[in-house]
Amino acid sequence: MSDRDDIVELDALDRHIIYRLQHDARNTSASTIADEMDVAASTVRNRINRLEEQGVIKGYYLDVDYERAGFQLHTLIVCNAEIPDREKLSRQALEIEGVVAVREVMTGSENVHVEVVGRDGDDLSRIGQELDALGLEVVDEDIIRNEYVHAYEGFSPES
Repeated sequence: MSDRDDIVELDALDRHIIYRLQHDARNTSASTIADEMDVAASTVRNRINRLEEQGVIKGYYLDVDYERAGFQLHTLIVCNAEIPDREKLSRQALEIEGVVAVREVMTGSENVHVEVVGRDGDDLSRIGQELDALGLEVVDEDIIRNEYVHAYEGFSPES
């Protein structure tokens, strides 16, 4: 949903559902949210389904400690892509073994950020070569030490 016409109007219940699921989707039940908002659990489940169908909730993701899992190199590879090819190349990059996320950035250069994991430098070299073969110009590589995420406060009941 990239068109402004596709914006979904969210009410207080929708925002509360999103806020709670952002904090801890695995341990937050529809019943818990329903109790907090004084509605039926079925109402919350229906809202979650609707938010998923409308593309507001796009997925649920696992937070992995790659280093603990034996992948010592969690790296951000910054690339350049021609604007007309950026989306296509970003989607193709996801098919490379070791690529875990790709972000398109709205700039003229350094406009594709590829998050990768590997066991060693050979893994990173292979991934870099495969990105280059796709047509992505590798500009920089940064090893990720830690990543911190937080629920967007705009969905908080207090906002």
